[in-house]
Amino acid sequence: MEIILDVKGKALGRAATEAAVILRGKNNTDFAPNRIPDIKLLVENIDKIKITGNKLKQKKYIRHSGYPGSLKTAAMEDVIDKKGTGYVFEKAVSGMLPKNKLRKQMLKNLIIK
Repeated sequence: MEIILDVKGKALGRAATEAAVILRGKNNTDFAPNRIPDIKLLVENIDKIKITGNKLKQKKYIRHSGYPGSLKTAAMEDVIDKKGTGYVFEKAVSGMLPKNKLRKQMLKNLIIK
């Protein structure tokens, strides 16, 4: 089954929450926390998503390679310029999914256009 989610004009967090609920299968009547639903989620108009407040300058994305002194931070503005709005949306959805072995499989069902 394929579900289309149009995020044009929606706030980033609200749209990500909606996507996470669908990917997890909580909108289905036969929800089970240990099962991944057979759903492909297609997200459209990701370029027209609304980012509210001062998030572009203030929100930081942090990564670490594991070596001492290798902590790197980047503002949302820079991340969007480099990797696109789709990456920011995917990170937001990923943070809302359960932190277990099913997360990676659920994110494979997320298709961003």
